Amino acid sequence: MDRLDGHEPAEASRHRAVLDEVGPRLKRLRAQRGLTLAALAEETGISKSTLSRLESGQRRPSLELLLPLAGAYRVPLDDLVGAPEVGDPRVRLNPRPLPSGGTFVPLTRMPGPLQAYKLLIPDRGTEPELKTHEGYEWLYVLDGRLRLVLGEHDIVLGPGEVAEWDTRLPHWFSSADGRPVEVLSLFGRQGERMHVRAKPQA
Repeated sequence: MDRLDGHEPAEASRHRAVLDEVGPRLKRLRAQRGLTLAALAEETGISKSTLSRLESGQRRPSLELLLPLAGAYRVPLDDLVGAPEVGDPRVRLNPRPLPSGGTFVPLTRMPGPLQAYKLLIPDRGTEPELKTHEGYEWLYVLDGRLRLVLGEHDIVLGPGEVAEWDTRLPHWFSSADGRPVEVLSLFGRQGERMHVRAKPQA
């Protein structure tokens, strides 16, 4: 039945509010990953003008547009549209910006000596800015190529490769080829190392 009082139904109003938030959310994700509209257009096949209109709210999001964007950002489709979390048993992980550029996602929900993170590391240039601090770090490359500088060593790691070091050693890492690299990190602030107690039989 058509409404005659001129007021929008509450459900329709909520849907409109959800859609209005998609554009700003897409813009934040692109900024967090350090991507230009041109780079995103090349990766998704969506034109720069369409991406710009999506982010500004001038174009309504559709499944046809959101699916390739979710793939490019490597996030669930629900994260792009801000689907309600009520009754959803999944753990919601909130990406946060890294001070030196890129994004990190805390994976450990409870405080403890070891903390796990997923990192999305951009190209930070070719001149390393070596840093030191207390702790011990273990890195596993999930996707992409990671340039890691440890003291006098300058190495490149690919998917499936691991590095670990005492973070009092001067270190720096960046994408090795200009594309963001995904990394799993385990970090112990007091220098805790991982202890492997179950090993495969020789």
